[in-house]
Amino acid sequence: MLFNTIILYLQEEVPQAFVIAVAIIKYFLILCLVALVVYKVFNFFEMAYVEYINKRLFFNHKYIKKRQLSNAQKLILKQHINFYNALSLRHKSAFEHRVFQIIKSTEFIGKEIVVTEKMKTIIAGTLVKLTFGFRDYKIDTVERIIFYPEEFYSTTNKTYHKGEFNLGYRALVFSWKHVLHGYKISNDNLNLAVHEFIHAIHFYYMSKRKVSTSSAIFIDSFQELTQELDNDEQLKQKLVASRYLREYAYTNQFEFLAVIIETFIETPKEFKAQFPKLYGKVKTMLSFNFAGY
Repeated sequence: MLFNTIILYLQEEVPQAFVIAVAIIKYFLILCLVALVVYKVFNFFEMAYVEYINKRLFFNHKYIKKRQLSNAQKLILKQHINFYNALSLRHKSAFEHRVFQIIKSTEFIGKEIVVTEKMKTIIAGTLVKLTFGFRDYKIDTVERIIFYPEEFYSTTNKTYHKGEFNLGYRALVFSWKHVLHGYKISNDNLNLAVHEFIHAIHFYYMSKRKVSTSSAIFIDSFQELTQELDNDEQLKQKLVASRYLREYAYTNQFEFLAVIIETFIETPKEFKAQFPKLYGKVKTMLSFNFAGY
């Protein structure tokens, strides 16, 4: 009885809807495979171009649909992010889209302080500013931002901090008071948000060096910068003697990177005038081809 039922079922005409569904799935899988092959080929040639010819991406800032910020958020950017103000209208639109995406994908936590839209926008704007020269701007080393009103006690180092990057927790922790101070004075080469974000970006790009052309540009350019200093003792002595970089820069390689980019962001004209070779390396490192830089 069961056998006869199966035979009758197999002899029945397959429903048209089923045939269409199978065809759609088949073509979808083929499309995905083609897209993957195209991506791999594109990445191979772009990586080769970056490594052997010129440290520049083939393209940047291409979006299927740009998201928009509110007028209040745009005003916050205008008031605090000078980099944003100098951008063209097209780049401002791309900047706003990225800020929207960072806010959307990041968890914001307030400790003894209420997190406001201003806090989210300034912090997101800082990350977008630093990675604006790259396609790879969503760094997974930072999943959450934690705010304290002032300096906070770090359980990691058993001391009080103004800012901290916690790789294990994938978090940046900030004293909001000192974040604001960093943006209030724009030319003292001190910006807490920029400094801590560079640590997070550095770790992320190191982990993605082999697969991300953005990471390759950043990491390789930094290596070239340090080699330039290692090979030119006179330049190194001049940099140290000038005190253009604060002493904290010479603590270790990670702090050197954070401080030199912090300085590049805040006083680019002075940096270029005093140390044009190093300035050029940092500019390439960030892929910065924007007004003011």
